[in-house]
Amino acid sequence: MFAFAFNGFVMPHPEKFLLAGVMGDPIMHSRSPALHNYWMARHGLAGAYVPLHVPAARLQGALRALPALGFAGCNLTIPLKETAMGIVDSIDDTARKIGAISCVTVRADGSLHGANNDSYGFAESLSEAFPAWRGDAGPAVVIGAGGAARAVVHALIQRGAREIRLVNRTFDRAAALAAEAGALVSALPWNGRHAALEGAALLVNTTSQGMVGNPPLELALSALPAQSLVADVVYIPGETPLLRDARLRGLRAVNGLGMLLHQARPAWHSWFGLDPKVTPELRAMIEATL
Repeated sequence: MFAFAFNGFVMPHPEKFLLAGVMGDPIMHSRSPALHNYWMARHGLAGAYVPLHVPAARLQGALRALPALGFAGCNLTIPLKETAMGIVDSIDDTARKIGAISCVTVRADGSLHGANNDSYGFAESLSEAFPAWRGDAGPAVVIGAGGAARAVVHALIQRGAREIRLVNRTFDRAAALAAEAGALVSALPWNGRHAALEGAALLVNTTSQGMVGNPPLELALSALPAQSLVADVVYIPGETPLLRDARLRGLRAVNGLGMLLHQARPAWHSWFGLDPKVTPELRAMIEATL
């Protein structure tokens, strides 16, 4: 057996070159390749995790090609998570409840299994940043009604939230999600987003507003209590305008990097049977690229 180097690490060359990737549109902003290739090197695996630019209209063909190309699976990002629900062969309970897929695994028979690890990743990121965080600390306000919002709402319910206020530019989408999620979730109109923050213990932006290349989220934080936590699923830039405003007000704030890091762990368990760790070194490596 011979070895080759990757990013300074020496890895053995086994009989099989492991492949996984992330599909999205756009995709080149994603830090998932850096994250997963770091783990490939740390675990001494010969393989690669690649970015795949896949518009929604081509998702079915792209997913169905994974077995033939030798992929163990892939992650899905905007705007593919909900579309994939109608393509894969089987879906886990969490993805079914959320209504979106973040991870696809190619099984031994070539079938595609969909899961959603975003809910786990979000909850773990808050617990890592603020160990005393509790889902039942008070009302939560979630901005957005897409796949990320569905994952966040599910995570909050699982962690004991008693009231979730859902706000989206298109009210009908928020109302539909609220109806699916149950009595703990109420949909509010976009023009009521500022008032929705009154007394909230947690605010979560699940939209792409504030991401590099997109306009900032227009939201006044003055109604938030001083002890509130503000979270953003966006991690590029590391500090969005929303999080900067929160910090300047003395509020606790956390970006979406922890969610990205932690949602990747169950994907690896599913693809490769390994449980990689989120370490300070890994976090610093990704942060240096933001």
